[in-house]
Amino acid sequence: MPTPPSSPESALHLLVPFAAASDPACQERMTGLALPNLGALLALLQAGETLAGDDYSFSTPHERALARAIGLEGEDGSLPWAALAHPEIPGPQAWFHLCHFQVGMDQVQLVPAEQLDIQPDESSALMQAIEPLCREDGLTLTMDSPGRWHVHGPALAGLRCASLDRVAGRSVDGWMATSPTHPEAERWLRRLQNEAQMLFYTHPVNDAREARRAMTLNGFWADGAGSLSPGVPHQAVPEVANQLREPALNADWSSWSRAWTVLDAGPMARLLDAARAGHPVTLTLCGERHARTWHGPVAGLGGLWRRLRGPSPVAPILQSL
Repeated sequence: MPTPPSSPESALHLLVPFAAASDPACQERMTGLALPNLGALLALLQAGETLAGDDYSFSTPHERALARAIGLEGEDGSLPWAALAHPEIPGPQAWFHLCHFQVGMDQVQLVPAEQLDIQPDESSALMQAIEPLCREDGLTLTMDSPGRWHVHGPALAGLRCASLDRVAGRSVDGWMATSPTHPEAERWLRRLQNEAQMLFYTHPVNDAREARRAMTLNGFWADGAGSLSPGVPHQAVPEVANQLREPALNADWSSWSRAWTVLDAGPMARLLDAARAGHPVTLTLCGERHARTWHGPVAGLGGLWRRLRGPSPVAPILQSL
């Protein structure tokens, strides 16, 4: 999940990724969720815009909602998060996320870097191995963190990538990068990914990881690709509540439910207090298909009626995401 720099105004707009998921087990969990602060808050707010989508868009609803909130322009799969993190660098940019591709009988599943305990020296050694290939294609590669590299260069132009949040823990089938306007970018990336797999397979880094029974680092996933439009966004950045992300990506719905309870008692309660004090607040809830936003508090008789009516039912709203 991208994390733009925060701003003083961000506390009054709360954005919640993975507030719901399409998994039937998650849908069932929602019916038993006790989220009193969320219900009370929704009762004070007016429904606003819905960013409609489906389970197969390359950009997740929370990424699209965050991009809209901060004024970041880009098409599905081409929201330039890497370029936003490095506005001083012109031209197309992307992130390469180290990962493990788990090969099964009928699918290849992506295990993300955060589950792989990647050490800085391991990342540096693998980056040095692949850097000459990138340099041949006019790309510059640097390390953002042990699990993520930043890359920039003309070869990335027009690349459309599925977000890591779409693919982590899932089969990569159907999520490979495309480039309808620049097909050479798609071919180039697949070639580089194949070459990286061959380089990494025999690399001493992975010999050492296997010796300590850790998953090997056998590839990378590209996302966040694109170029910034003229003028870096300056809108207030929402507070992004990422407590639900890890359990959702792991399909651990018991932990997801507990994380929702913690979120409801913390950030959601603070936003409710602000609304009750009459401060303008915004709430954005994001599932795997849609992102819905509410604004408030509602003033006048409408607000009084909402207070008298009591908390809004939460489960139907979450299940609609």
